[in-house]
Amino acid sequence: MQYRRLGRSGLRVSTLSLGSWVTYHNQVDTGQAREMMAAAFDAGVNFFDNAEVYAAGRSETIMGQALKELGWPRLNYVVSTKFFWGLDRQGDAVNRKDTLNRKYLMQAIDGSLQRFGLDFIDLIYCHRPDPHTPIEETARAMHDIIQQGKALYWGTSEWSAADIHAAWEAAGRHGWHKPLMEQPQYNLFHRRRVEHEYAHLYQDFGLGLTTWSPLASGLLTGKYRAGVPAGSRGALENMAFLRDGLLDAAKNAAVAQLEPIAAELGGTLAQLAIAWTAKNPHVSTVITGASQVSQLQANLGALALIDKLTPEVMARIDAISAPLAE
Repeated sequence: MQYRRLGRSGLRVSTLSLGSWVTYHNQVDTGQAREMMAAAFDAGVNFFDNAEVYAAGRSETIMGQALKELGWPRLNYVVSTKFFWGLDRQGDAVNRKDTLNRKYLMQAIDGSLQRFGLDFIDLIYCHRPDPHTPIEETARAMHDIIQQGKALYWGTSEWSAADIHAAWEAAGRHGWHKPLMEQPQYNLFHRRRVEHEYAHLYQDFGLGLTTWSPLASGLLTGKYRAGVPAGSRGALENMAFLRDGLLDAAKNAAVAQLEPIAAELGGTLAQLAIAWTAKNPHVSTVITGASQVSQLQANLGALALIDKLTPEVMARIDAISAPLAE
């Protein structure tokens, strides 16, 4: 396993990490989570990503129970969670969902700590921007959570460069903890924000990235070229919103063109896509997902391809995928 610093911090995270979105509770129970986390840890993975909204808090509970059973020293792993949507998106309480106000954030961290069974969470994120709450209020709340010892670093997820800049400057003016990392979607077909919009943030603020969806929700595995297979992410009822994108004819045709390149490098399509994401020097870690150990181990095989992505190979990949990228 390779390790990279998270932005300009001293914290080192594994180049590939393991996330719980979609899988935990929906496809993976505590026993399966423990088994996969153990396999990931044995392979050098030290970062495990989560969010309050994943399975309405049950994902945090499953990961927390798995961590308790595994009994790893707390210094040996990094855990994250994210706040914005709340636990019950259908609830009526206006200050418990779709917000980053102080009241919600100060209570959300306590709920996550209880579900995880931890004294602190390493990384906490504002899961989406909140246009109705002043950024200064959000930044102050995140700073206070860190000051109280309930978290170590804070960042954002899917924020615009302008909003990240505003949060960083507000924190700087008041001497608060500044946002350290952003968690954006990044893959061969979704790249403009990471490669263009955020470009100045890497140099100016030392922003680190913990990217998600390296396989474009499975599109880049090639398994959706003939439709939606049973048991896949696209077949899940709560993932129905992904299906149109997964069945995009032009992108699936491009995936077919990428397959020979993956074979030349001695890997699979999925490994090529993950390695391509990790090749970006601004990416601190690539969050992968898995519903079984064999899938996890296959994803980890992407590490062997990173150094094989020469400028010439990258140019071939870009010629196929970049014209279809958002």
